[in-house]
Amino acid sequence: MMQRRGFLRLTGRSILAAMLLSAFPGAAVLAATPQQISDFFRAVQMDDAATVKSLLAAGVNPNQQNPVGGEPALVLAAREGSMRVLRVLLDHPRIQIDAPAINGNTALMMAAFKRNRAAAEALVARGAAVNRPGWTPLHYAAASGDEDIARLLIKRGAKIDALSPPASGSYTPLMMAAREGHPDMVAFLTEQGANPKLANSEGLTAAQIADKARAKR
Repeated sequence: MMQRRGFLRLTGRSILAAMLLSAFPGAAVLAATPQQISDFFRAVQMDDAATVKSLLAAGVNPNQQNPVGGEPALVLAAREGSMRVLRVLLDHPRIQIDAPAINGNTALMMAAFKRNRAAAEALVARGAAVNRPGWTPLHYAAASGDEDIARLLIKRGAKIDALSPPASGSYTPLMMAAREGHPDMVAFLTEQGANPKLANSEGLTAAQIADKARAKR
């Protein structure tokens, strides 16, 4: 009889959890243990989609920041190229696609920096923001020299002359391409309408930034 009551209590909790998740998709019904969280982020790094699915079902918050490094799972998956996990996370009903890491990076920004076109396309298709205050995915694509991702972002409405935060120099994507030594990206962004006459917080244009960077190499 006691076993039967225990079963009924467990079943009742399961039904209640399912109802709460259905009514409030953003609610965390189950609490994950520190070990589960550690295993979760390890699985993200290893592109172990099966383990990620299991731990999400066990109550790990898909948007939680990694205690080591401060990255949400989606940002980490984009950085590590864990595409199977990235797709699992994108399909999760509670995923916050633009949840930033502690340093401000989003998954789309990281995909652009890592030249991961498949991840960038998947994120953009799910509505990831191409524009945001401060650093943007286009800054990162320009810095990495990935013209395909830059083209994708511009097609989706990325601001060609977006400015990084004043504290970081007020750089445009064109300036980042110039600083990192990507002449093809400089030409592409200029063709797309980037303004070469804009200056950063030091008063330097993209061409002057490129000269300064070359002098240091």
